[in-house]
Amino acid sequence: MHEEGFRSWVVPTAVTAAVLYKWCIGLGSYSGQATPPMYGDYEAQRHWMELTIHLPISQWYKYDLEYWGLDYPPLTAYISWFFGILGSRINPSWFALDKSRGIETGGSKLFMRVSVLIADTLIYVPSLVMLIRTWHAQRSTRTQNLALLVLLFHPALLLVDFGHFQYNSVMLGFAVFAMNFFVTGHDLLGAICFVLSLGFKQMALYYAPAIGAYLLSKCLYLGLSQGFSLFVRLAVVTTLSFLVLFSPWLPPFASLFSIADPVTRIFPFNRGLFEDKVANFWCASDVVLKWRRWVSKETLVRLSAGLTAIGFAPAVIGLIYGGWVMSGLGRGDGTRAKSPTLQLLPYALLTSSMSFFLFSFQVHEKTILLPLMPLTLLLSGSTPDSATYEIGALVNNVAVFSMWPLLRRDGLAVQYVALLVFWNRLIGNNPFRKPQSLFHYLSLVIYSGAVILHALELLVTPPARYPDLFPVLNVLLSTPIFGLTWLWSIKRGVEVSWAMGGLGTRKSGLDKKLDDKSDSAVHVTGARTQSLGFAQGRRRPQFRAASVDYATSGPASDIPSSRP
Repeated sequence: MHEEGFRSWVVPTAVTAAVLYKWCIGLGSYSGQATPPMYGDYEAQRHWMELTIHLPISQWYKYDLEYWGLDYPPLTAYISWFFGILGSRINPSWFALDKSRGIETGGSKLFMRVSVLIADTLIYVPSLVMLIRTWHAQRSTRTQNLALLVLLFHPALLLVDFGHFQYNSVMLGFAVFAMNFFVTGHDLLGAICFVLSLGFKQMALYYAPAIGAYLLSKCLYLGLSQGFSLFVRLAVVTTLSFLVLFSPWLPPFASLFSIADPVTRIFPFNRGLFEDKVANFWCASDVVLKWRRWVSKETLVRLSAGLTAIGFAPAVIGLIYGGWVMSGLGRGDGTRAKSPTLQLLPYALLTSSMSFFLFSFQVHEKTILLPLMPLTLLLSGSTPDSATYEIGALVNNVAVFSMWPLLRRDGLAVQYVALLVFWNRLIGNNPFRKPQSLFHYLSLVIYSGAVILHALELLVTPPARYPDLFPVLNVLLSTPIFGLTWLWSIKRGVEVSWAMGGLGTRKSGLDKKLDDKSDSAVHVTGARTQSLGFAQGRRRPQFRAASVDYATSGPASDIPSSRP
């Protein structure tokens, strides 16, 4: 389309194709289809629409908690209320209180599937379009559009939201909007968007340490006067945003103690360390250590919190230290000056979210979507011969494989295979190509193990003594890859920090030097924003990037480019 002069049609065509693709996925089954009495996540989402339109807000987090009681933050409830009102106008029987439980008529299923498409198209897709125009601003239009395709057809998210049935794209969309506004220097809007992400699903807390550390580093970078002013404004805007979201459970609309209703439902520490087989540290190590047999629940909560904090600490320290080292260099409008620590943010988000996935309490297999978001953003701006591309492709494939027990239970085997084949073809990845490096050999071992495990599951019945044999083997195969990705993200954060001068001495300007192993972004400021994945680790001679004055507000400096 670029060659034929239809460049302006690329993005609308890609978005339309993605919508049709998502709709085709939704033609299959979903979580809990025809499986009474509780059904599944599909019924949970439908039930929340039902109860929010029939009950007063004070009862939303109290009503019949044994049957899919509402346990997500208020923004989920408000959106459920909106779709419940809309659906009940079309057919009130779809959301009749108590009487519609387990309803699976053709019309109700059509409406529910359309509701996911609407939410995704209005929130997540625009965030991706904005992302390719901000984080990839220094790349060619063709490269930006290719990056958009990689993100639009992300297999794990499509399988969970449009197959299994959830609304994760809303949470991720607001988080991506927050990142976009940080790039453009609109930190207050970014903070509001992140509050909305948290207000939709509490799992967005996986990003909170990185987001908070970045904003603090920005305040340090701006210096005492402007930095303190920005800190106060961020604190006020964030606090007010949370107060607005939770206002129905706060005075004067309710007693102060009413806030306990949503909070205790949102953070279910009473459920135990984990429930299903998830490819994280606890489930993998539980095969041998049997944590819950000899460690109390309270001790496990503290241990989980400690390990999670240790896991994301490198990202937080790197961001804050980078801001401190370069403190006082920001000039001009404090909300628009760009912090050089911005280029650390994607790696910090990956470190933080992967730490939560590996070590935190009550992790579900679907929450791997949170680490995948920053990793896929990095992948979208990388070249096929870079480490980021190779790691991003492997981890995305392993993440989908790690969800196989869930997808198999939902009857999504065809969609599972189709999306993996299509996405790998789209990004030009051949998992079974001839190995050319140690990493390629490792990848081939992992892919071969996954294929063998699928074949065994198809041909062999697990022994009665070990009914969960194949899910456990899945966990043991997937968890080391996620652990290595967490370590890689820490390593990359250190490398990028070193390249931008964050581990050096204070300077009035940054003389950046990116070697052939670097796949960090080259950060520039002013009217042009940085490119995520610029100089993405091609095996080529070193080059020296031009010095950039981070305080300028004019056009970007001319930097040697390697645009495709």
